[in-house]
Amino acid sequence: MNRRTDHDVRVRHISESDWAGITALEAHVYGAHGLSEGRDALRSRAHASPCTCFVLDRAGRTAGYLLALPYPRLAYPDLDRPEDIVFHSRNLHLHDLVIAEEFRGRGLAGKLLRHFTATAGAKGYEGISLIAVMGSGTFWSANGYRAHRDVEPPPGYGPGAVYMSRTVPDHRTGRPNSATGPSLGAPLEDEVG
Repeated sequence: MNRRTDHDVRVRHISESDWAGITALEAHVYGAHGLSEGRDALRSRAHASPCTCFVLDRAGRTAGYLLALPYPRLAYPDLDRPEDIVFHSRNLHLHDLVIAEEFRGRGLAGKLLRHFTATAGAKGYEGISLIAVMGSGTFWSANGYRAHRDVEPPPGYGPGAVYMSRTVPDHRTGRPNSATGPSLGAPLEDEVG
């Protein structure tokens, strides 16, 4: 395995040409666990908030991706269907973060997560939620997420799935964002695709 630094891996927004790579990567990682959603569901989640969805690009190849969309706190997407509602929420649900096997162990998940968290802060989001699957809770805890054991994800998320969340630091002050940003009820300007 090539252990060199990955300065040539860049974070960018998802484009139409990325979907074949994203779908293949998602199926490879989640398919054996019964958690693969398919292209339509994945695209619907990205369409809900294109400005908070990213791909790790290495010379035109998908090295990883992150999908996040506005979602009410303590709620989560149904894995069995595409999104048909865009929620107007100050909470972002980090639905998926996947790094291709050959790019793991290089700090790229952290790079992608830092970029996403900074974007969330700059856009005035107050919180980020997720459901940790396949034993990933330790990774998320190390990155500032706290488990909510009182929220029980449906069986479709797999055994041991845990709802987790964190506050979003304001990109200017480093303190948690508050309701002083854009209106709590209105979508962000570039939130809806």
